[in-house]
Amino acid sequence: MEGKRLSSESRRLDLLRKIKEFTRAIIQDISNGKSPMILIDRFRNYCYSPSSNCYCGSDLPWGKEVLTFRKETHVHRVDVMLRVLLIIQQLLQENKHSSKRDIYYMHPSVFLEQSVVDHAINDICILMQCSRHNLNVVSVGNGLVMGWIRFFEGEKIFDCISSPNNAHSVPVHVEEVKVFQRLANDQFCKTNRCIVITGRGYPDIPTRRFLRLLIENLRLPVYCLVDCDPYGFDILTTYRFGSMQMAYDTRNLRVPEIQWLGVFPSDFERYSVPKHCLLPLTAEDKKKIEAMLLRCYLQKDVPQWRFELKLMLQKGVKFEIEALSAHTISFLSESYIPSKIKVK
Repeated sequence: MEGKRLSSESRRLDLLRKIKEFTRAIIQDISNGKSPMILIDRFRNYCYSPSSNCYCGSDLPWGKEVLTFRKETHVHRVDVMLRVLLIIQQLLQENKHSSKRDIYYMHPSVFLEQSVVDHAINDICILMQCSRHNLNVVSVGNGLVMGWIRFFEGEKIFDCISSPNNAHSVPVHVEEVKVFQRLANDQFCKTNRCIVITGRGYPDIPTRRFLRLLIENLRLPVYCLVDCDPYGFDILTTYRFGSMQMAYDTRNLRVPEIQWLGVFPSDFERYSVPKHCLLPLTAEDKKKIEAMLLRCYLQKDVPQWRFELKLMLQKGVKFEIEALSAHTISFLSESYIPSKIKVK
């Protein structure tokens, strides 16, 4: 733990140094009558050209964005960036944490909307070559965890075994988590000896970082169960390949070991899902699927996933995980999931 504290302290001081150098360079350019030029690397976790030698999802940028004071839109972006950077500098100096929402409400008339702050924080992460949590900017996690696990987050203990029927919130300060025991509750997790995590929709950063931590420390196989619709599939790919918005930090957020457990478009015939549980794909659904089918990583890394996604488009229907429980309420936990894991 002492080594981790020293490492964290060293990183904090290094970030404060970088912030000082960055702002000093801008001030110096302005003092010399020059228009400051800010170069921001751009990253992506997929493209639509699988035949090319792309390096999507790598640590290498695919291009640069240039911000200058000659464009009015750029001036506002730099203004926002410097205001956010000043707040971050204060957080680091005082060793405090803040949420993105808190930062927005410090200058709402300048920031205008939350997405402007989010964009500025991402730009700062790229410029400072760090992850968001290194800036002491945290998210309020939506994820939940239950099962064979007990762990610390700093001085706080998460004992999932003591409340087997309840899910615990995924910790926000993942860098302070220390996993020290795996245990079983007396429900699904006991029978199948597993840890269950849900992001409750698209996974946020704490959930993805926590999952990454468990995989690295416990060396467990990891499976993903999502609804059979384009949004469920997009959630699956976010876990495995990362998101475009956070592409600059993909290596710390993606889980390349994850395997798709279900539910598959081919399952509704295999398991005789009742017709009243099947919903037709909307025009928006079809458009989203067609766009996802072009992503390079589907064709290069997981062609079987692409086949299932294409099948969804051909069948023209979607259905939720719960549709598999239409025949018997316990089918999903007692039959479907165990059998899929056994095959994997």
